[in-house]
Amino acid sequence: MAIIGWIIFGLIVGAFARFLMPGSQPMGIVMTILLGVAGSFAGGYIGSLISGGDLDMAKPAGWIGAVLGALLLLFVYGLAANKKA
Repeated sequence: MAIIGWIIFGLIVGAFARFLMPGSQPMGIVMTILLGVAGSFAGGYIGSLISGGDLDMAKPAGWIGAVLGALLLLFVYGLAANKKA
């Protein structure tokens, strides 16, 4: 059940990050889920460095950190895709 929760969480966070990021992000649903999950780990890690503790994903700050992490990863993905093309 936890895996399904992470998939749904990743989809929501990844889709929201793609919505907030201007421009086109040509990726499918699987990449959106992976973006959201990886973004939540990146946002949680950066948030724990800043706050000095763990972020709880059930609280709003955890969701905001996850979306910010996904935005950061989406930005890096866009830079890498532009250099490749």
